[in-house]
Amino acid sequence: MGEVPLRLAVIGDELVAGAGDPRGLGWVGRVAARTSTAEPLTVLTLAVPGENSTELGVRWDPEVSRRLSPAADNRLVVGIGRADVTAGLSLARSRLNLANVLDVAEQRRIPAFVVGPPPGAPEDGDKIAELSAALGDVAARRRVPYVDMYTPLAAHDQWLADMATSPGHLPGQAGYGLMAWLVLHTRWHDWLGLPHDA
Repeated sequence: MGEVPLRLAVIGDELVAGAGDPRGLGWVGRVAARTSTAEPLTVLTLAVPGENSTELGVRWDPEVSRRLSPAADNRLVVGIGRADVTAGLSLARSRLNLANVLDVAEQRRIPAFVVGPPPGAPEDGDKIAELSAALGDVAARRRVPYVDMYTPLAAHDQWLADMATSPGHLPGQAGYGLMAWLVLHTRWHDWLGLPHDA
């Protein structure tokens, strides 16, 4: 990577904005704080609360494009939340939406990293699990790193305790800390070409 500064555009819903976190960091802020780079790291969070993958697919390119720099190592982090389930999107539609984002990013030589949906309302568990698996498959077919948030958190005591006290099925400090840990331990530093965090 050398001396080229890293610039990360993070696109997604309220989860990438850290909604519900009393510290205002969310998982994105926690991951950025644990990502050591020679040049200052620029993280640009582009969040729309309640956004599903169809809506994200429409807006991401123009919003990200105006934030890229020819002098930077530009990268895209895609956070797909749980809105596809509540919006009733089919798995096929969700898969296609993510595939389109990743294919355009690849054409434009913007390396991508995908963060899947974490557990939410208990009654949506099966559907979120299916969505996460489908998105993971899309990413794997394109050799794009994918963070499965659902599987490790669905029965995690700390996650469940955090969610039980949180309005709107949003994580609090503990939940976002767990999400950040999963990102940092799923090829994050490898993807950025950085040494692993001690």
